[in-house]
Amino acid sequence: MDDISDITGYYNLEADQEHTRLERHQLEYDLTWRYLARYLPPQGNLLEVGAATGRYTLELARRGYQVTAVDLSEVQLERNRQRLADEGLEEQVRMVVADVRDLHEVTERGFDAVLLMGPLYHLVVEADRKLALQNIYDHLKPGGLIISAFISRLGILGDLMKNVTAWIEKQDEVRSVMNIGKDPDHYPRGSFRGYFARVDEIAPLHEAMGFETLALAGVEPGISADDESYNRLEGAQRKLWLDLLDEVSAEPSIIGASRHLLYVGRKPEK
Repeated sequence: MDDISDITGYYNLEADQEHTRLERHQLEYDLTWRYLARYLPPQGNLLEVGAATGRYTLELARRGYQVTAVDLSEVQLERNRQRLADEGLEEQVRMVVADVRDLHEVTERGFDAVLLMGPLYHLVVEADRKLALQNIYDHLKPGGLIISAFISRLGILGDLMKNVTAWIEKQDEVRSVMNIGKDPDHYPRGSFRGYFARVDEIAPLHEAMGFETLALAGVEPGISADDESYNRLEGAQRKLWLDLLDEVSAEPSIIGASRHLLYVGRKPEK
């Protein structure tokens, strides 16, 4: 297995970044919730791996789910616990510090659904991604759902051009990301290190581990790096735009242009 202690350290140091990131990327959050509301059972026992500081955990608990929240970062889980306690929801959530590739501390089985909202895009070795999905499969009940997130290899280009313009001059990094979905092996560790997926590999990866595919969508369709235009929307106008972007989010010609991708699958009943 790849040594991902640098990723643990990164998130321990950047403990609140997922909360603030999703404040900037509001369409990603809103549209992800459209899919969660569409596919999750109305109640049940959920496993959330990559729970971080609780942006999804808190809302899941508010909606009445029982959640086992797992993350590599003890610091982030403590932030998560504090937010739940502030709303009196801590009894609905169990916290576990663990790596998705080794879930032996999650002794429960038969979860109604698993949310895998970040770990797969930090596992740069394919065997590790498969191991993670095998562990998730083993923890689901027959008919249980998996909802997993990826970063799109091509969808990130607009964000890189806007925010890291000089990246294009580092052609060894550019070619490595474009060809194999990750930074070169000699790239220094300590900052964000991830795997950037192609759309056409996501469903086959899950299906190879036994899942049935229900949906694959881009959760930032049509905006590239222009979060601000969506963030400014309010009221009925915001809902109408969200309705339209939801409608096109699974259109094959647009999925890969989204920075974040969402897969929904199911463990077969038998």
